[in-house]
Amino acid sequence: GCYFFLLHANLTFTSWWSFSSFIIVDTHVQYKREIRIMNILQFVSTQVWKALFGKNADSLERSIDNADEFMIVDYEPLTSTFVSVPADFGQLSVDAYMSGIVAGVLTGAGFSARVTAHSVALEEGEHSFGSNNNALSGGASSLPPRKEKAVFLVKFAPEVLERDAAMDR
Repeated sequence: GCYFFLLHANLTFTSWWSFSSFIIVDTHVQYKREIRIMNILQFVSTQVWKALFGKNADSLERSIDNADEFMIVDYEPLTSTFVSVPADFGQLSVDAYMSGIVAGVLTGAGFSARVTAHSVALEEGEHSFGSNNNALSGGASSLPPRKEKAVFLVKFAPEVLERDAAMDR
């Protein structure tokens, strides 16, 4: 069967607003426990990302230089799309919040990793895939085009890499 969970949240603007959202969990779906690095990263960059942010991450890449590093790229991360960081805060990354979520999901699944968020300038010819087509604004966005993308650098613990390599033998 299905279970329905009711979530309540209160928001403060000029008055109190409350809204309810429903989450449906289908208990008949067979979920698979991921045991390989690429499979868990694919799961995080698609299923987890979509559940949390309403869309898949834009890309998943493996580092050429370091075998223990992977990058999840998001051209329009939800947290930094609507937050301005004052100049006196320097290199503060509001996307660090998202990196904490990714680290928690990976650690909870048995893949110890350090996840850091980085803002990287868009290269010439590279564009923000969803630019000015934000799902929260119904496609009518007055936001200027982004000049940076968020790169979430995932660095796995040595024991995770050893476990994954042992499965190849």
